[in-house]
Amino acid sequence: MSQWLTLVARNILRHRLRTSLTLVGLIVAILAFGVLQTVVKTWYAGVDGAVPSRLLTRNAVSFTLPLPKSYQKRISAVEGVRRVTHLSWFGGVYKDSKNFFPQFAIDAASYLDMFPEILVPDDVRRAFLHERRGAIVGRKLARRYGFKPGDVIQLRGTIFPGNWEFLICGVFDGRDPKTDTSQLFFRWDYLNETLRVRSKAQADQVGVFAVDVAGLDSVADVSQAIDQVFRNSLAETLTETERAFQIGFVKQTEAILISIRVVSFVVIFIILAVMANTMAMTARERLREYATLKAIGFSPGYVARLILGESILIASIGGAIGIGLTPPVAAHLAELSATLFPTLIVSANTVMLQALAAVVVGILAAVLPMRRAARVNIVDGLRALG
Repeated sequence: MSQWLTLVARNILRHRLRTSLTLVGLIVAILAFGVLQTVVKTWYAGVDGAVPSRLLTRNAVSFTLPLPKSYQKRISAVEGVRRVTHLSWFGGVYKDSKNFFPQFAIDAASYLDMFPEILVPDDVRRAFLHERRGAIVGRKLARRYGFKPGDVIQLRGTIFPGNWEFLICGVFDGRDPKTDTSQLFFRWDYLNETLRVRSKAQADQVGVFAVDVAGLDSVADVSQAIDQVFRNSLAETLTETERAFQIGFVKQTEAILISIRVVSFVVIFIILAVMANTMAMTARERLREYATLKAIGFSPGYVARLILGESILIASIGGAIGIGLTPPVAAHLAELSATLFPTLIVSANTVMLQALAAVVVGILAAVLPMRRAARVNIVDGLRALG
């Protein structure tokens, strides 16, 4: 066994430039595969983190259309509803249109109570509830733009006209790494009072109601009951679980996600072709050596195992380096595209897929060269030019 390993290691080092270039290709391929798979998983993170007992009620026509704020009392009266809050997408521009980040107008106290994954220190919470123009920002957003408590920032409204000033009351964190901390929350009552002056048609309306249901068994019944209350009204509702809402949002970009998945596997296929070509060249150059080994008594299986070992070892080294580089590269990508991918966490499943891809590439790339080397005729092999 030690003799076999020594031969495999020495064979790898015989053509160092070729081996190095093959390793670089493997590293890039495994790294790209892991990052692309992580991007897809991150896009579904909201679905995985959805709370089963939380419902979202939106306009039945489209989630871009608002609902009357007065619906909140009627939703609260539905049997099985424990509490209700609301949020509205703001869509403002900070300094430049490229500075995009999520902004929501919320009912401060009830929203923070219903979404415990948003961790707000007590002093920040008190300041937020006290200050009419108050806003809280996520840790990642604060780090990106340098926001700190006491700063006054201005957003230019796109959905809601005019310039809006907000006082940063503090920074919030996420309960776990999946929680989006690239958002800004401010008080809906400040938005509404201003709209009553600037744009009365937009006042007293909200984007989505979040509903906390008392028990998981009654989620479906409560959902149907809420929609029944507003059937045949001017603004009918569609109530669904938080998970279903997130899935509906993700489905709008499903074609892109499928394309990313396909590209990630195409990358692996390409490096498989490169690796197979490398091993084929190696086997062709060493036919005389393999014939000599067979002539002095080594079995065809031993010769084949030399090629397989070399291929798997190269693939394993490249795969290991690619896997090791994936978390820092994903973290850097998350920093560069914080608004699209608030968190890019490389999961254990992704690492397993990367490792499996490296091993499969190593095995498949060696199949044909192994077959040729094992079947080489001793006389023909000794005549071959290396």
